[in-house]
Amino acid sequence: MTTLVLSTKATTDEIKSVSEHFQGYIKVVADIEKEILCAGADRHVDEEEILLADGSKQDNLWGGGVDMETHEIDYNSMINLRPNQDNPSRDILSQEIRAKFDGIVKKIFI
Repeated sequence: MTTLVLSTKATTDEIKSVSEHFQGYIKVVADIEKEILCAGADRHVDEEEILLADGSKQDNLWGGGVDMETHEIDYNSMINLRPNQDNPSRDILSQEIRAKFDGIVKKIFI
């Protein structure tokens, strides 16, 4: 399993390596301020730890995934449970945060 931190369009080889574990589905954690994401880990929390170690701030990290066959993006992750940020759900509830998350995922994978 390969885990990558990406800020620009992923290459075909990078997409292949991070999508193999879940057969075409990629779990991602995006830093909505730095406009980077970590992809390819088994759990969102593992990707979150990589980005935190790289200097990201917790409040800016949001998890979800992308199905590379349909290009459908989802916003579901345990790391999104943040009652202190008005997000008492595993889904990203804020439309503003979702839009930023979408933009990063689309820029890198779609």
